[in-house]
Amino acid sequence: MSQLLNLYRHLLGKYPFRVQAIQAGALMALGDQIAQNLVEGRNFEEIDYSRTMKFYAIGFCIGGPTTFTWYRLLDKHIGSKGGLVAAKKVACDQLLFAPCFIGVLLSSIGFMQGNSLNSVREKLQKEYLDILRNNYKVWPMVQMINFAFVPLQYQVLVVQSVAVLWNSYVSYRTNRDVIKKTDS
Repeated sequence: MSQLLNLYRHLLGKYPFRVQAIQAGALMALGDQIAQNLVEGRNFEEIDYSRTMKFYAIGFCIGGPTTFTWYRLLDKHIGSKGGLVAAKKVACDQLLFAPCFIGVLLSSIGFMQGNSLNSVREKLQKEYLDILRNNYKVWPMVQMINFAFVPLQYQVLVVQSVAVLWNSYVSYRTNRDVIKKTDS
């Protein structure tokens, strides 16, 4: 196990952007699988692997790279140590980043489902505020701990690990209509 951890640290040090993208993709895919298996109750034959790969792609192309870059910007402009610094980072994260990121995430999922621009816009109007409100129930405390105690190079991993459950929720919420259509 320690060899695996050392390999991870080595790769993270040498290829931080790539490692963060790969782990974000993998953890988003895991969140979708949890949604399909545990929340939706699908058995092995009913699993939508294409949907899981789309979640992987969103994590790999958007989630990991965006949070990697965002956390470095916060660190550069706000600092890295202390409770006040962490509080400032949480405020920026939750007031600036989260509303935009949720919009991008929901739009990306909608377009990857093959929805038109109007359908994506309708889905955003219907789901966005509720998901954003639920974001504020979970993420400020997670981010306060993350920014206060976790070294910068591991912050994306911490967030993506907690986000496994969050992504399960988002996967279920964004696929409810699709699930209802296939059940009918």
